[in-house]
Amino acid sequence: MNPSYFAAWSIFRLLFSTYFRWQVFNAERVPREGPVVLASNHASFLDPPLIGASLPRPINYLARDTLFRFPLVGSVLRSWNSVPVDREGGGATGLRQILDRLLAGGGIILFPEGTRTRDGRLQSARSGIGLAVIKSNAPVVPVRVFGTFEAFGRHLRFPRPHRVAVKFARPLGFAELRAESRNCSKARLKEIYQQIAHEVMREIAALEPHEDKEQFP
Repeated sequence: MNPSYFAAWSIFRLLFSTYFRWQVFNAERVPREGPVVLASNHASFLDPPLIGASLPRPINYLARDTLFRFPLVGSVLRSWNSVPVDREGGGATGLRQILDRLLAGGGIILFPEGTRTRDGRLQSARSGIGLAVIKSNAPVVPVRVFGTFEAFGRHLRFPRPHRVAVKFARPLGFAELRAESRNCSKARLKEIYQQIAHEVMREIAALEPHEDKEQFP
């Protein structure tokens, strides 16, 4: 971790442990080094720092490209390993940068749903994550965050001191689909992208909090 990343990582760990009384489950399932895609549900602006702060390795984040137009903000975001993407999180430039981070051995957080939930429930997965998975050889670790919608969802202007948690599943490889994608038709390739997205979202949905379930509706 560079000094700027480490400082932010430490501050967020303190914030989550005190104000939000966080819980972290199975973080050891995330490889300590090498490329990895962390595929998480998306309920709040708290989700990226919550996931990143729970891991002992630096992680790459997606950030809206318009934020990089401001020199100071852009400099800070780059020091935090942020990847500029358009508002929808797609586009060839954004994908290229995501793949570059993975090929360099980095980890990156992607949200299969594409945007934050409006009602706290899981949403359908978009095919974009399937494209990123097929174009890389990185394992995919499904992740589920709990309590962040209640703590700082779309309906709130300021964060509330609600308990949050993050839980990691076992890595997925997708070796067979990656092999098939090398020689299949374009129509089948699109099906593979969506198939991967659905499978990742199914694994996310299967994750449940260990205890204190009343805290995480």
